Amino acid sequence: MMPSLDGNEVARRIKQNPSLPFIPIIMQTALDSTESKVEGLEAGADDYITKPIEFAELKARLRSMLRIKRLQEELEERERALLEANERLKHMSRTDSLTGLDNRRYFEQQLDLMFAHSQRLSEPLSCVMCDLDRFKSVNDEHGHQAGDAVLKQFAAVLKREAREIDRVGRYGGEEFIVLLPGTVLDASVTFAERVRKQVENHTFVFDGGTIRRTASFGVAGWPHPRVTYCDALVRAADDALYVAKETGRNRVVRFDSDEFNAHTSANDGAQREWGNDPEPGGDGATAARRLRRAG
Repeated sequence: MMPSLDGNEVARRIKQNPSLPFIPIIMQTALDSTESKVEGLEAGADDYITKPIEFAELKARLRSMLRIKRLQEELEERERALLEANERLKHMSRTDSLTGLDNRRYFEQQLDLMFAHSQRLSEPLSCVMCDLDRFKSVNDEHGHQAGDAVLKQFAAVLKREAREIDRVGRYGGEEFIVLLPGTVLDASVTFAERVRKQVENHTFVFDGGTIRRTASFGVAGWPHPRVTYCDALVRAADDALYVAKETGRNRVVRFDSDEFNAHTSANDGAQREWGNDPEPGGDGATAARRLRRAG
């Protein structure tokens, strides 16, 4: 018998250590009682052999344990491969395949969570909608591969300028969206203006040539009396983006600013109540605005 640390305790410590792989344990002892065998097996032993040892039996038991170990390792490898495949599928389901940003579906899920978080903690949340100016002409004149290259580079500018806690997504086509948690409207306008200048000074490179483009931005924030839920926040930023397009492109327009209100009043005759719209972003007026600002 070992004086201080017996075989049962050794087996127990090996099996309880999560950093160790599966290690088969054959308990060898001079004790042949049922109680001793049960105690050893419950401590973690995988098999049991008593003295005197029959070496032919020991070899057979060792071969059996090695087969079990191989099966265990194969099972663990399959589990690792399955986990990796699941992670890849999860990434694909959340990510825009062209730009690597959040896709619209995942972004909207995050929007719901972040808006609820901001309301719960009474922290500001800002939304920036941005759109490449005259992007259609890139595809028409240089082809869709050139257009894809421009979109990827624009996405890279957005991602580089955003913080780790911000969410950056591709909302559709050449339209992108950024959520800035804990950020007041003035700071979000500063962010959008910084990105606008970066894009204005950027030379987009594609196979066979280069091109310069600008971008327009609409910025909205919560809390705001006319933004009462998360879809209304996106819609307000989208409407500000529309005004930026209508008033000359390559600019940042803030929702509910004097410039915004003057333009919408002149075009619509009355201001709309965003927070009370039953279907934000889904009416014919929004679709028409997007058609009018194409490019």
